[in-house]
Amino acid sequence: MTNSRPHPDGFHHRRPRRRGLRLSGASRPVLLGREFTLQVLSDWGFLPGRPDPFGQDAVDDVLLIASEVLSNACLHAGGPTEMVITVSDRVLRVEVLDADPRAPDPRVPQRQGAPGGHGLHIVQRLSDRWGTEDRDHGKAVWFEVGTARLAAALSEPSSRSR
Repeated sequence: MTNSRPHPDGFHHRRPRRRGLRLSGASRPVLLGREFTLQVLSDWGFLPGRPDPFGQDAVDDVLLIASEVLSNACLHAGGPTEMVITVSDRVLRVEVLDADPRAPDPRVPQRQGAPGGHGLHIVQRLSDRWGTEDRDHGKAVWFEVGTARLAAALSEPSSRSR
């Protein structure tokens, strides 16, 4: 007998899954975190089975948001210390931990198209939810994307024109 519960998206999770990556002192933590996120999404079945760059919009969103949160930790919080990814039947959650207790402060971008000030706006726009949590030795900046959105990338042709 299994404890798996059917989910409308077709995913069956016995219990929430969790993976973590230590990033303290790592060189190139944004690249490491992005590659880790891609591997976890693949391991958990969220990547299209065929190489279709137009069919994985939600996966690309997750990778971009993760890169932004990791970059912000590098630029404003002394670097990320850990990355944790969890998935339940309904949501994929990515957390980036750092040692700075200050919550991120979204800025007004300097100029449209110029670097600086866009990161948290991208996080807000592309994630379903995001926020921060105090931790014993700093904070976690997290974002969530619904598994239904990720599953749609697996089952439906993309709406982007080719």
